[in-house]
Amino acid sequence: MKSKHVCNEESKTTQKHPKHEDTLRLIKVAEGHLSGIEKMIEDDRYCIDISKQILALIAILKKANIEILKRHLETCVKSAAKGEEDFDEKIKELESIIEYLSKGRD
Repeated sequence: MKSKHVCNEESKTTQKHPKHEDTLRLIKVAEGHLSGIEKMIEDDRYCIDISKQILALIAILKKANIEILKRHLETCVKSAAKGEEDFDEKIKELESIIEYLSKGRD
């Protein structure tokens, strides 16, 4: 199954985006990790072991987010740079994500 990528919510066109399949796999791995963490908590496992699994889950989700943002740059932002979409809007979206990612890191 090929993923489709929409650069704009109002956009009627979609682009096939096979790289999203890799991200979907990461999300499914994260889902499995989360279920494992739930079971560890229910089984009253050692706190440090649970914490390590939570950190592994966070790492997987961060990797998935990076993949999504890379695809956005390669498709939507590139398309906007060619004049096919509103480039300034794409930059504002990225600035918003960067601001969100940088919160709490001071």
